[in-house]
Amino acid sequence: MTNQVKEIFSGDAPAPAALAAKVRTLSPSMTRSMQRVAEAVADDPAGCAALTVTGLAELTGTSEATVVRTARLLGYPGYRDLRLALAGLAAHQESGRAPAITTDIAVDDPIADVVAKLAYDEQQTLADTAAGLDTVQLGAAVAAASTARRIDIYGVGASSLVGMDLAQKLLRIGLIAHAHADPHLAVTNAVQLRSGDVAIAITHSGSTGDVIEPLRVAFDRGATTIAITGRPDGPVSQYADHVLTTSTARESELRPAAMSSRTSQLLVVDCLFIGVAQRTYESAAPALAASYEALAHRHSPRSR
Repeated sequence: MTNQVKEIFSGDAPAPAALAAKVRTLSPSMTRSMQRVAEAVADDPAGCAALTVTGLAELTGTSEATVVRTARLLGYPGYRDLRLALAGLAAHQESGRAPAITTDIAVDDPIADVVAKLAYDEQQTLADTAAGLDTVQLGAAVAAASTARRIDIYGVGASSLVGMDLAQKLLRIGLIAHAHADPHLAVTNAVQLRSGDVAIAITHSGSTGDVIEPLRVAFDRGATTIAITGRPDGPVSQYADHVLTTSTARESELRPAAMSSRTSQLLVVDCLFIGVAQRTYESAAPALAASYEALAHRHSPRSR
C-alpha cells in the first residue's frame, strides 16, 4: 500500500457497523487469500467471532499470518480486536435490522422489483460510504477548499457529472471553481495552479489516466490535491494530499460501476460542499441568497 493509504487506514479500529463497508472498500486491493478471510468475516460475523485465529485460517484455507495481516489491514491491532468487532456486528444484525435482499437485477424483473432493489442498493452504498469516510481527511480537504484562490475539478465519464455538480455548488457560494471533463483542458489549466489553489480528482477506479495526469501536474505545481476514489490504493493516491474514499458497490450486468459509484461520489461531494459552506458562512450565505434571487423569476409563473 502507499503511505497515503497507510495513513488512512492506520487510525482507530472501525466500529462494528463499519466493518462490512471497509471489507467491501478494501477487498479489491487485497491478495486472494486475504480476500477469503475478509469475505468470511463480512458474510458470517457471528460464526467467525467464535473462531480462534487458527480456526479462521482453516475455514478460509489460509494461514494464521494471513488472518492477522487481514485484521490489521482492516484497521484492527490484532485478531483479538477483530473478533470483538465481529461479535458487535453480529449483535447489531440480530437487533432487528431488516434482512438483506439480493440486489442483482434480472432482465425479466418486474419494474416494482427493480425499484426495490435499486433503492436498497443505493441505501447500502450511502451507508457504506458514510461508515468508511475518514472525517480527518474530509476536514483537511474542507479547510483547504475554504481558503483556496481557485478550485479545479477533474473527472471523466460519470465522474465528470459529479465534478460539475460540485463546481456549480461552490460557484453559488462565491468560490472560484471549474470542472474539467476534457483531459487537454484539465492539464492546461492545472499548469496554472500554485500553492493556495486546490485540485480535486474524481475517479472510481483510482487509475483513470485522464484524471491522474492533471492531478499530478497540480501536485507538482504546489496546489493542495484531493482524490475522491473507490480505490485508495490506486495510482491517483500518489498525487493526493488528501484521499476521500467512496464505497465500491458491487456492479452487475444491468448496473455498471458508473451508476453505483456516482451515488457514493455525490455523498462525498455534498459533505465537502457543506463543510466549506459552514466554514465560509459569512460570505457563503449572502452569495447563496443572491443566486436564489437572481434565479427566482425563472421559477415563477409567467405573466400573460
